[in-house]
Amino acid sequence: MSPAPPPTTEQSASAAADESRMVTALVRLRQTLVAADLPLDLPGSDDLRKARSGMVDQLEDYVIPRLMTLDAPLLAVVGGSTGAGKSTLVNSLVGEKVTTSGVLRPTTRSPVLVHHPDDAHWFGQDRLLPDLERVQHTTNDPDALQLVASTAIPQGLAVLDAPDVDSVEERNRLLAAQLLAAADLWLFVTSAARYADQVPWGFLKQAADRSTAVAIILDRTPDEAIQTVSTHLARMLASRGLKDSPLFVVSEGRVDEQGLLPAHHVADIRTWLESLADDVDARTVVVRQTLDGAVRTITRQAYPVADACAEQIEIAQKLKQDVDAAYDKAVDDVSAATADGTLLRGEVLARWQEFVGTGELLRSLETRVGGLRDRLVNAIKGKPQQAERVTVAVESGLETLVLEHAEAAAERAHAAWAQQPAGAGLLVGAPGDLGRASRDLRRRTEQMVREWQADVLDMVRAEGADKRTTARFLAFGVNGLSVALMVVVFAHTAGVTGAEAGVAGGSAVVGQKLLEAVFGDQAVRTLAERARRSLEQRITALLADEKARYLSRVDALALSPDAAEGLREAARRVDDLRYRAAKSGKTPPGDAP
Repeated sequence: MSPAPPPTTEQSASAAADESRMVTALVRLRQTLVAADLPLDLPGSDDLRKARSGMVDQLEDYVIPRLMTLDAPLLAVVGGSTGAGKSTLVNSLVGEKVTTSGVLRPTTRSPVLVHHPDDAHWFGQDRLLPDLERVQHTTNDPDALQLVASTAIPQGLAVLDAPDVDSVEERNRLLAAQLLAAADLWLFVTSAARYADQVPWGFLKQAADRSTAVAIILDRTPDEAIQTVSTHLARMLASRGLKDSPLFVVSEGRVDEQGLLPAHHVADIRTWLESLADDVDARTVVVRQTLDGAVRTITRQAYPVADACAEQIEIAQKLKQDVDAAYDKAVDDVSAATADGTLLRGEVLARWQEFVGTGELLRSLETRVGGLRDRLVNAIKGKPQQAERVTVAVESGLETLVLEHAEAAAERAHAAWAQQPAGAGLLVGAPGDLGRASRDLRRRTEQMVREWQADVLDMVRAEGADKRTTARFLAFGVNGLSVALMVVVFAHTAGVTGAEAGVAGGSAVVGQKLLEAVFGDQAVRTLAERARRSLEQRITALLADEKARYLSRVDALALSPDAAEGLREAARRVDDLRYRAAKSGKTPPGDAP
């Protein structure tokens, strides 16, 4: 077969434009993944958070840098189980000791990348694994990448020794997964004793799912076990979608003073890697296979994350609705209790009766209406200090009412959240006890009631500005008329029943007639409505502050309502570009979906 003709200038420009568009789309996909936060604890959230983090890491560590530098050397990451002999294998492939193994596990703590000296510029901080610091010396720092230049490695190839995938240290396991996700080619090392271990096969399954190029190295294999173990391992690979992956067997052998295996033990692996490095087309096939598999997997996994984002928004709204319902009921209950005569009981009623001499006044109410206002003026017995006692009683009654319903609302909201995982998660670590009203609510309620009473006093004073010298105004005084207005507000609906209806209703009638005697019917109706509306607004604002303790927990999550659709659109854009490239016969970033 004759070689394919070189691409024309026009074809090269078109391919470059396609790759540029793909890079832009992948950068956008990364941004939307970062924005797709999943802070609420829902079933499956932990797995999706890990998947999202892995996708972001792979885009940053591998996909985007690799697509921008397709000519960079092939990166072969050597990974595998604890004690599989990875470091010894790398040293033996290079022919000198470039990475350190040890007796204590885990052995490899800091990754070591070996490359040809002329390829050094490809592995700067701006391209591969940008979050790892570059060093030129031996280190155990897992946040550092040790770079080793060696002419034993051919140009076009780099070999990276990674920590154990099953390390007892979580940081090592996470780093191993990150490095494997940044590989063009996985050199997966296992041993005759460890080849059936579950953890390595989990990574190999990921490789098969992503169409990642993988070569398996069966290390430290006794001669008598080579046939049996390699045959079994080959069957396992075939059953898991890796039947085309090369399988190399390294016999168990003595290492020399430098810790190297005999050269012939690793000759097949070295020859295969060198052939890849020398054959640009073969190297490109490996890179594009792995790159396309990574992109395809990321876009596929992005949709469940997007669905989870949408679910987070729905749950957050439901949590807010539960709180709104709890506190809306409290506002309604307090408003009803301040208008149906409930407050005209006990201390408030007793102090009011002392002020107006209710006995005489109620008897006078039984006569015909004519001349009632004049008789009320003559019958009044209240003193300024008695009006003050009514004010204090009203203040105490209102405070108790508000506090009781605020406590009930906090209990309802807490119970509603505690019944669902997301709400229970937000309750953990919340400042104070959300199941109870705020510690300073009593003080704030006292202040609210006093401000309302002062507001009522100002209303009466303003309404009676031109009546301050009249006998009726002077008979009741500003304080007396103010408490009368409060009594009228508290019996607005006359909702109490039975014997209490007569007492509360009668008290309200007395208060209303006192006010009408000074201001007239229409003015009293206007005053009562203004005072009632002022009280409701203040109660609503007070309980809104209580409700905000819950809502602020949800708002602090900063969930974006557009995150789900933004992520779906970004994933669709990448898939569209892949499909278009495959349909037109172009290859970036890889094969067809």
